[in-house]
Amino acid sequence: MKKVFYWLLAIVITLAAVIYQRKTGPTYDKKMLVKVNNTDYEVKLVRSIEIGSNTEVKLAIDDQDIGAKLFYKRFQTNDQYQSIDFSYKVKPVDSYIMNNVFHITEEKGWFASVPEQPAAGKIQYYFEITNSEGTNTYMKTNPVVIRFKGAVPSSILAPHIFFMFFAMLLGNLAGIMAVFKHQRYKFYTTVTLFTLLVGGMILGPAVQLHAFGEAWAGVPFAWDLTDNKTLVAFIFWILAFVMNRKKERPIFTIIASIVMLIVYSIPHSMYGSQLDPETGEIIQAWIQSFIF
Repeated sequence: MKKVFYWLLAIVITLAAVIYQRKTGPTYDKKMLVKVNNTDYEVKLVRSIEIGSNTEVKLAIDDQDIGAKLFYKRFQTNDQYQSIDFSYKVKPVDSYIMNNVFHITEEKGWFASVPEQPAAGKIQYYFEITNSEGTNTYMKTNPVVIRFKGAVPSSILAPHIFFMFFAMLLGNLAGIMAVFKHQRYKFYTTVTLFTLLVGGMILGPAVQLHAFGEAWAGVPFAWDLTDNKTLVAFIFWILAFVMNRKKERPIFTIIASIVMLIVYSIPHSMYGSQLDPETGEIIQAWIQSFIF
């Protein structure tokens, strides 16, 4: 019965961390409310585009009696803002899950495209909407930032996500069991180290290589926060594994579990790979992350 409790607690903590990541990560769509012709709409502003996907900035507003304009330029440059009008479109949704589970076959709204950038290149943008009450401008003082990335094969991305999720889950379980001195904490310490090795230290660089052209951008080569925080967690789990090999030292597993929780609480892709628009080299810099 106690083991079931440990698993349930680990699952709750893991799901809470995943939800937090989804809400704070600077490359996930930014949600905001806009009022158009006395109707509230929730729009999701794109902040990550896969090169070659032809993804557009979308305003999910099903009202054709408005006008909308997008203003954009390369991120952190002295470029002048360029503008483009949004166009109202009805586009088919090509997704088995959306089509057959949620019965959604099309999407309606206002769409505008921005010029595609190389891997790790960024565009910042804001927009305005004109309706019966006048023109309102959104995100001008805090522009939304899009980062472009290369396509990552699903054969690499799917197992990476799987192993990273289970590393978090098993790490939480090992830490909880260590707190209560359950004898299986040593086993789950070992399994956590293995899943983190595969998901973070092997598949992680493979994802990075396909997405941004560099397999490792952490120390000692650079300061990519995603790579570095994975490395920190991995080192602590190595320590926990070594210290528990010949003698039970649950405190090291507890510490490793806490470190991993802190690491996973850092928004994904902050201080991530970024293309220097002047030199064409990939650097690391803080990605804007605004939570409203």
